[in-house]
Amino acid sequence: MDISTFPPLALALDALYNLVLGIGTVVQPFAGGAAPVLAIALLTVLVRLALVPVSVSQVRAEVTRRRLAPAIAALRAKYAKKPEALQKALLRLYTSEKVSPLAGILPTLAQAPVLSAIYALFVHPQLAGHANLLLTQTFLGIPFGSNLFATLGAAVTAGFPPVLVSVALLVVLAVVVELTRRANLRWAGSALNAEAGAAADHVPGAAAVASIARFLPYITVLFAAIAPFAAAVYLVTSATWTLGERAVLRRVIRAA
Repeated sequence: MDISTFPPLALALDALYNLVLGIGTVVQPFAGGAAPVLAIALLTVLVRLALVPVSVSQVRAEVTRRRLAPAIAALRAKYAKKPEALQKALLRLYTSEKVSPLAGILPTLAQAPVLSAIYALFVHPQLAGHANLLLTQTFLGIPFGSNLFATLGAAVTAGFPPVLVSVALLVVLAVVVELTRRANLRWAGSALNAEAGAAADHVPGAAAVASIARFLPYITVLFAAIAPFAAAVYLVTSATWTLGERAVLRRVIRAA
């Protein structure tokens, strides 16, 4: 069963469909052939602007964690041989400081429905009973509904420029992901070390998990490679926005 045909979801997808087409129509006079991809990028910006309060909450939680780093280290030393007591003490500390464990992933959770909807927009030939015209749109020869592997398959007849565009998009995303990862490490610094140290002492395999976690952000790049091109554009725009937004908010909130 195709859940996109479920009336509430169909109406939501149709509304998003018309929004993307509308933005594309507005920017067409000055964007030309880039209007479809610019429409996706502008839609992403609108979504991220709506999520600014969530991002502010996340950065405030990060600032609090940095401030609590010495207290976390003290609790780690105090409950070195009592992992359960340590976890309870950390929970009490976070509760007293009003730090939510979910603060770090709220922006991702909030964006998930939008990304899912954009993915659905470019895989269904029919939406709300009408043809999906978005699937007819292209950017530099790349259909919005295709992914990198489809572009590679078409390279034999269509030539390599579309492939290069897709690969370049993934490279940009990988660079932004790495810059974001490094910025997060520099910012969190002592707070991450304190919490990671506590975990490493008491959780079997924590060191291995930490090593794997280094590569988890790159799952976004893998998803962008298999997702429709339009969804990849959304991911690149959102990741770039996150990198800049986080730098600004950290500076402003820390100075407040």
